[in-house]
Formats: sequence, C-alpha cells, structure tokens
Amino acid sequence: MDEEQPEETTKAESAYWRENVRLLVTLMSIWFACSFGAGILFRDWLDQFNIGGYPLGFWFAQQGSIYIFIALIFYYVIRMRKIERKYDLDD
Repeated sequence: MDEEQPEETTKAESAYWRENVRLLVTLMSIWFACSFGAGILFRDWLDQFNIGGYPLGFWFAQQGSIYIFIALIFYYVIRMRKIERKYDLDD
C-alpha cells in the first residue's frame, strides 16, 4: 500500500537534509583546507613558524589535521542536535 506523505512533511524533510548536507560540505571543506592545504600546499610557507619546536607545516601534516578533524566531529554532533530539534527529529 503506497500512502503519500503530506506535503508539509516532505518540505520539512527536504529542508532538514539540505541543512544537513550544507553542514557536512562546510565541515569537510574546512578539514580539507587544513589537511591538504596546510599540510601539503602551504607547508613551505607555514614551516617558517614553529609549534612545540616543530615547523607548523609539518605539525599540520602529522597531527594538526587529526586534531581539527576531531574538533569538527564534536561540532557536528552539537550542531546536528540543534538541527534535529529544529525539525522535531530528536529522540
């Protein structure tokens, strides 16, 4: 039996997924910029600065992008909770 959902529900679901995907694209872009950009593309320029006695470009390539990725995961969880509450999808 194929029941159609109300149009209001469909709009809410579309808005939820649009906001979810926008958040994911933004966070993954930040991670890409930090891991690939800071660790590879801008490494030579960043190496003139030191953090913990190591060149900054090297630090980003080895550890910085991992720390940023973990911070982005925590931000994603917090932000998704707000988005789910906004669309009444929280548990």
